[in-house]
Amino acid sequence: MEFDAVVLAGGGSTRFGGVDKAMLVLDGVTLLDRVLTATAGAAQTVVVGPVRTTYRAVDWTVEDPPAGGPVAGLAAGLQRGTAPVVVVVSCDLPWLTADDVTALVDGLGEFDGYGLRDSSGQEQQLATAYRRTAIQEAIRRGGDPRDKSVRRTLAGLNLTWTEPTRAGDDVDTWADLDD
Repeated sequence: MEFDAVVLAGGGSTRFGGVDKAMLVLDGVTLLDRVLTATAGAAQTVVVGPVRTTYRAVDWTVEDPPAGGPVAGLAAGLQRGTAPVVVVVSCDLPWLTADDVTALVDGLGEFDGYGLRDSSGQEQQLATAYRRTAIQEAIRRGGDPRDKSVRRTLAGLNLTWTEPTRAGDDVDTWADLDD
């Protein structure tokens, strides 16, 4: 099934002391490029955040106004592409693979979204394949997307989740980068 990818890479990385988390290197590859490798099968990929050097060509956009949070980033990213399925990922998922992305798209079924659980069992709304119309409608219903909670905004969607997996583990602190 054809899908687009929206990669959120505009956060402030405050827990990393302002270091650009997307450009952190793990095993010789930036976190952003690791996610871009996992989503390489997308018909169109848009990265929401400042333009950076990446290993493959992608579209770039920023939320309006900048620093409006992840829901505003989603709203901006969803303005690009036309595929009926959108894989939404944050740039800080270093263990995500192309096989994981394929499994999310293939496992969508009749649900509005099919997402990863991290290794602790936490549902990761920013590591999920969504039906484009469902996520767009959820954001529209929420009104102005600035500074909104992703969980609250998407709470009305019919979502299902994988078993816990390392692929859903995001990197929020330096300790999270330990293999």
